[in-house]
Amino acid sequence: MKSPFGQLLVRWMVLALGVVIAAHVVPGIHYSGLGALVIAVVLLSFFNAVLRPVLVLFTLPFIIVTMGLGIVVINAFLFLIVGHLVEGFTVNGFWPAVGGSLVLSVTNLVMSGFMRSAGPRPPAPPRRPPGAGGDVIDI
Repeated sequence: MKSPFGQLLVRWMVLALGVVIAAHVVPGIHYSGLGALVIAVVLLSFFNAVLRPVLVLFTLPFIIVTMGLGIVVINAFLFLIVGHLVEGFTVNGFWPAVGGSLVLSVTNLVMSGFMRSAGPRPPAPPRRPPGAGGDVIDI
């Protein structure tokens, strides 16, 4: 999909899949219906686009000291905020939020890997047989 709107829909679908998997796998994360799920996904997507870069910028020393684990804390914090704001979507504490953010990260990683491998591959460069002249630099 080349259109930005199509790419946004695909990202929302992957995020929704991750939230559904997190709700089924992680105890303490629940959603009451499709409406709550859609609102949670849209709000989480908005927070990831707007609020997350600001939080990463302000907590950069913490992220560097923890060798990247601070990103998980930021994602869990955003997951927890969405759980408090959306009626019908509940996150029962910090550790379920950490579990949900890890499930979302793994889901996003796996799905982006599938989407990358589904496209056409560029042709392989031509191979030269061994010993077939070419530029050689001897030092």
